[in-house]
Amino acid sequence: MPKIPEIALATKLYFSQKGESRHARPAIRVALAGMIVGVMVMILTICVVVGFKQTVTDKVAGFGAHIQLVSFDNNNTYDLQPIEVSDSLIRRLSTYPNVRAAVPFITKPGMLKTDSAFHGIVLKGTDYWDFFAQNLIEGALPEAPQEVLVSQAVSHQLHLQTGDAVNTYFVDESDVRARRLKIVGIYDTGYGQFDDLFVVAPLETARRLQGWEANTYSGVEILVEDIKALDETADAIYFATVNHLDEDGYHVYYVQTLREQNPAVFAWLDLLDMNVIVIIVLMLLVAGFNIVSGLIILILDGIQLIGTLKALGADNRFVQRIFLTQAALLIGKGMLWGNILGLGLAALQYFGHWIPLEAATYYVSYVPIAFDWFWIITLNILTIVVSLLILLLPSMIVAKISPAKVMHFE
Repeated sequence: MPKIPEIALATKLYFSQKGESRHARPAIRVALAGMIVGVMVMILTICVVVGFKQTVTDKVAGFGAHIQLVSFDNNNTYDLQPIEVSDSLIRRLSTYPNVRAAVPFITKPGMLKTDSAFHGIVLKGTDYWDFFAQNLIEGALPEAPQEVLVSQAVSHQLHLQTGDAVNTYFVDESDVRARRLKIVGIYDTGYGQFDDLFVVAPLETARRLQGWEANTYSGVEILVEDIKALDETADAIYFATVNHLDEDGYHVYYVQTLREQNPAVFAWLDLLDMNVIVIIVLMLLVAGFNIVSGLIILILDGIQLIGTLKALGADNRFVQRIFLTQAALLIGKGMLWGNILGLGLAALQYFGHWIPLEAATYYVSYVPIAFDWFWIITLNILTIVVSLLILLLPSMIVAKISPAKVMHFE
């Protein structure tokens, strides 16, 4: 028999609900609800985990960039050995594929002191303000050499506000350098580990503090467009600068990525991937179990229909396709509503930030959401394929039903 008749019959039975008795309908609805919840949870899991990874990565990169070009003699502290980098090298780094910007920076550990308290800091000099402009909550960005940004956490700890002047102290091998800086802005990234540490100033302020000549920096920060191609970009920069001395012919360049600078953070983010896999596998099993139970209920509830169709000459494959089509329609309905609810709840959190988090623990003040459409579409395809494959075995029950036994049962 052609395939069109059984599809038309299955569709008619499904939408008219004549293929379900009033006793079967509650069970079918429970199976459908299980499918909807499973799809919704999987979509929310992907949106939340991808959001976490993107948000935390962006914050780490905001303070230290995706890639840093520093001295090979660096000691893994913020008091880096100076290197000389020509303007031509910085321009050349900016032209590499996937590189968004290459900007010099200077860092210097020190102490910020008021009349009643003091706080350890790292003064960072930079002329690239995009990240801090996005997280500025009060005041303005520094323009003059003695102007700085402090975090909201530091301003609360030391009772500082915009317009205040504050004393800072920086220890060298031979002396202590004191500077009086003016707070012109307050930022808040929600990343407490770095917010408690960084005071941000124009590059020239840090250069004067260090007493360095022009083209002398702690290093060059390199921001990339696509984080997925980070390793390829870092390798290209590494091979272009490996074994090359800096402009003064003394220090060797060294390339490090933000993963190498923050291994603990990214080890934690990698664990989230395992959690996603576990949750998706469990939800696929739950959704598959619910669909299988729904198909079995449809078959048992349609025994009389099966007997009648077989008595009229329908073979097992014909009848099997009827019930598989009904189950597929059930899957489609569950997928549709699961996507609507999952994406809808994700959108509410994306725009409203309704669910808060403890920033000190999770690095963000609310549950972050990101819509990675590749993984969302892949998840939908995977769910459909797995569900249909799981249905093949229970659909074979149709072959065990004989018209004679059905008539005898009646």
